[in-house]
Amino acid sequence: MGRSKGGLSTKIHALVDALGNPLDFILTPGQAHDLEGADALLPDMAAEALLADKAFDADNRVIEPLLARGKSFVIPPKSNRKLQRDFDREAYKARHLIENFFCKLKEYRAIATRYDKTARTFLAAIHLAAAIIWLD
Repeated sequence: MGRSKGGLSTKIHALVDALGNPLDFILTPGQAHDLEGADALLPDMAAEALLADKAFDADNRVIEPLLARGKSFVIPPKSNRKLQRDFDREAYKARHLIENFFCKLKEYRAIATRYDKTARTFLAAIHLAAAIIWLD
């Protein structure tokens, strides 16, 4: 799971599969916390494991719901976590796939610059670009 700022006022939150292919997206205001994307995308996540960065190290909103559904996670703990936990550093290396997806997505100038005026048309452009990325 990952997020990227598109333009000045919108964040794109995305799930990708184990090959880095896009699966799902939502948009939030640029100032929204990354966990808003997790709240929307994780309940429908079909994968058995989640790889995410430190921003998603939240017991109540991410980790406990995943464990309750029998899913695993690879999320580095935040440095201010009271009880530090270990994580699979080798598996975490695959998280570059989400970053690679965002790099591919931002090759489309209209997305990188948030050309569209409305969230609806911006999201449509993201879906179109994602379909092209899937076909590559």
